[in-house]
Amino acid sequence: MQLIAVNIGRPEHVPGYKPLTGICKHPVAGPVAIAPLGVADDAVMDTKHHGGLDQAVYLYGRPDYEFFERDLGRALPPGLFGENLTIAGLDSRTIRVGDRFEIGEVVLEATAPRIPCATFAARMGDPHWVKRFFAVNRPGVYARVLQPGTVEAGMPVTHTPYAGEPVLLTELMADYKAPAPERMRRLLRAPIHRKLVERYTARLAQGDLFG
Repeated sequence: MQLIAVNIGRPEHVPGYKPLTGICKHPVAGPVAIAPLGVADDAVMDTKHHGGLDQAVYLYGRPDYEFFERDLGRALPPGLFGENLTIAGLDSRTIRVGDRFEIGEVVLEATAPRIPCATFAARMGDPHWVKRFFAVNRPGVYARVLQPGTVEAGMPVTHTPYAGEPVLLTELMADYKAPAPERMRRLLRAPIHRKLVERYTARLAQGDLFG
């Protein structure tokens, strides 16, 4: 794998969407710092749903972009999907929770799939984008920062699969709304996003299997 682009966003408005957003990311040149809370100078406006230690960096791969380029019939530039790191050779359908990515001194750990939202739909100019993105199930990778440092486009990326019980990000995305009890217990054994831990733990405790 190779890091194609490091992308950051500034607060701006997307046509048809009133709140300020940092989803409109563009490649930057030179070394960029990655800290526990994310990429330096990258705007995170909706902190209720984005950012945080377990969702500090978003990775998207060229294989997934190439699928959407064929599907949409147009070229898609790095950063269009709001990812911080665009990576050659990263197919998110094969990535598991706990997989690690080393880029120079930086170490990232996969925690969750990207769940599409209204901001993403507005960015793509497609009111049906959320449903479409769910159906395709090429979610990209949210990651926590295990070791901070600096990265730069062109650097190699080393992928180390998680050694524990495998939980694919595509499984998490497909079961996002209502996983079965046994599936939730299995997911909780993986190093998933803190919000998912809280969600599944509460459901199992309350017996709320359908909400």
